[in-house]
Amino acid sequence: MLKHVLTAALAAALLSLPVQSSNAQAPAPDAAAKPAKPRAATAKPAPSGGRAAMLERQKKCGVEWREAKAGGKVEKGMTWPKFWSACNKRLKGA
Repeated sequence: MLKHVLTAALAAALLSLPVQSSNAQAPAPDAAAKPAKPRAATAKPAPSGGRAAMLERQKKCGVEWREAKAGGKVEKGMTWPKFWSACNKRLKGA
């Protein structure tokens, strides 16, 4: 049923579009297309001191999370964001 409704809506939308006559002059493909600028190959800068420390804590907490989850030691209702928050605070204090 939904398939039929969506098909009808698509058909109505297509029918409401203006029709371009075959006599209309289409712009030349070269004139309409802009040449793409080549991107400079830049390497990402290394994270700053604070961000590097946060990423290291996140990796350590990720390892703890996977081990606790595999061992069935995760409390009911515990999610990664909650675990990460508690683990991050614990590691910052240590």
